Amino acid sequence: MGKQQPDPPLSLQKYGVPFYSAAWVPHFHLQSKLPSSSSSSSQDHDGDDNNSGGGSTTTNDAPQPYYAVLAGGGGEGRSGIPNAVLLTRFDPASNSLSPQPVAKRETGSDLPYRMVVHPGGDGLICAMPNSCRYYEWDQVKDGDEQKLDLKPSEKVLSPLEDVGQQLALAFNSDSSVLAVGGEDGNLRVLKWPSMEVILNEAQAHTSVKDLSFSLDGKFLVSLGGRGPGRVWDVTSATSVASLSKENDEIFASCRFAQANDNTPILYTAAITGKGGSIATWNTSTWKRIKSKNVVREPISSFNVSPDGKLLAIGTAQGDVTIINAASMQNQMMVKKGHLGIVTAVAFSHDSRALVSASMDSSARVTLVEDKNSGGGVNVGLILLIILLAISAYFMKKGGLLPFLG
Repeated sequence: MGKQQPDPPLSLQKYGVPFYSAAWVPHFHLQSKLPSSSSSSSQDHDGDDNNSGGGSTTTNDAPQPYYAVLAGGGGEGRSGIPNAVLLTRFDPASNSLSPQPVAKRETGSDLPYRMVVHPGGDGLICAMPNSCRYYEWDQVKDGDEQKLDLKPSEKVLSPLEDVGQQLALAFNSDSSVLAVGGEDGNLRVLKWPSMEVILNEAQAHTSVKDLSFSLDGKFLVSLGGRGPGRVWDVTSATSVASLSKENDEIFASCRFAQANDNTPILYTAAITGKGGSIATWNTSTWKRIKSKNVVREPISSFNVSPDGKLLAIGTAQGDVTIINAASMQNQMMVKKGHLGIVTAVAFSHDSRALVSASMDSSARVTLVEDKNSGGGVNVGLILLIILLAISAYFMKKGGLLPFLG
């Protein structure tokens, strides 16, 4: 008899839709939309606004659930695979994803290929083949409870109508500016929610692959299919620097973060002949600080935790890796976490959970192990050195190590 395969973990679920995007619902907004789940918590904490949720606790110390939003589908063909945006619930106490979506909005023949969630809770934007579509959070009654849902917004994003496939979308941290990059290389930067155009660069790249705003919103970095990355001053709407690539690098993704000393830093993930590498950049000079090869397979997705201490990588072979940002050492790895390409990885707002999504129609949540994320000294190594020193001392006294005399 063949060896029986173990059951998949409850934190891994398949939803019948190949996924291209994944993100978390902003938790503070979730609480406002689901008053039945937050009212007791707010009373128990006597109005404490420092409780950030998503792993927050009530008086019985039960972690509050997270909600992830996933987007993808089978495209325009008649494959029978729907195009849809899904909401799924993750329970950190049982480390389990809901086996069925808590909400599902099918999008007809339009594939939601890319997605960005508004950090301030306004909703989310999906990039369809020709236009971008806006969705708002909603709540529906499910028995005696209120359930989180999505609904198409009546708001039409006019500057993003009939613009072709957009491959990258990003909001700045205070939710006031939206950047969108197209398959045709056009980069658009717009005020939110007025949609007033700040920048419209027709030939920013041959094709825009990724976008990231600096934490203060002053700069925007764009990466193209080939060639160097570009740094844009948002206020002046001009390109102010280039990010040069090395040797056989192909930039895959970029993210701004804050280093341990509170200085801003830029990360770029790249595909190389040796696999995948991560580079760090000085955000004043826009010069490369260092690069390190971190995986042997091509990087297919990349992200940084909100606290800046962790990096996440998904690979074309289905692996998910969490890296300590300070030491650039692997902290966790889920080998073959998915059976297909990992198309998206995203940390929860409290940096405690990582959702990953794949073209194999699966979503997975990995709880971050509580390790020293500051790049500090390994305590176990210190104890080992002390024990070895004590052993050497007594062996020397006993004459067993005369060369130390």
